[in-house]
Amino acid sequence: MVVFGIITSGGVSAMGNFIDPPSIVITIGGSLSSLLSSYTMPEVINNLKGLGVAFKDPKMDHGAVIRQIIDLSNVARKEGLLALEEVAGNLDDEFMKKGILLIVDGTEPELVRGILETELVNMDDRHKSMAGFYDTWATLGPAWGMIGTLVGLVNMLKKLDDFNTIGPNMATALLTTLYGSLIANWFCTPLANKMKNINSKEYQMKEIVIEGLLSIQAGENPRVIEEKLKSFLSPAVRKTVSPEEGEG
Repeated sequence: MVVFGIITSGGVSAMGNFIDPPSIVITIGGSLSSLLSSYTMPEVINNLKGLGVAFKDPKMDHGAVIRQIIDLSNVARKEGLLALEEVAGNLDDEFMKKGILLIVDGTEPELVRGILETELVNMDDRHKSMAGFYDTWATLGPAWGMIGTLVGLVNMLKKLDDFNTIGPNMATALLTTLYGSLIANWFCTPLANKMKNINSKEYQMKEIVIEGLLSIQAGENPRVIEEKLKSFLSPAVRKTVSPEEGEG
């Protein structure tokens, strides 16, 4: 939309007016240097790798997880808890697999919940820390844009007698503010929000897994388990977990 606005108001050639190397160095370079001061290098690299998660937008089907748990409960009901060990070997979800193996090993329900919830809390902390990295960058971008603005204004005021320098210095002053705003509002804040949203969905999905596996361990009826787990879902999503599929 920014590019569209520039082109429609000034033509394609106007794009060159918005490219200024000194402004780029001050704003992007300055904000990155502050990030390097705020985090260790391994943390910076790891958080930058987290971009892949946001751009891939992993699809999480809560209804499918509930149906899978109902299938597991039917297996346990018919063949016993030990039969779940074979089923666990075919699962892609490592969190669910871990929970099943704990149950098969005869671990006490309180301990199973404690182990899985500890892993869940640590996952949540890691994800929030990654989102916080981009929130920090969103704060630093406009701040460095303001620093660039001050640099441009100082240079301009120092050479008011030279009209040839007023334009370039004013451009640096304004473009650093623009670049800082783009870093915050176009890149970092949306990414942080998306990461938080993905984490929220994954957190809820793992909560469903914990409650479902503990219900299986307690020997609850598959129908009861289904209704219990549906309470995690919105009314619209609950319809995707039909009784026929749940009894599978």
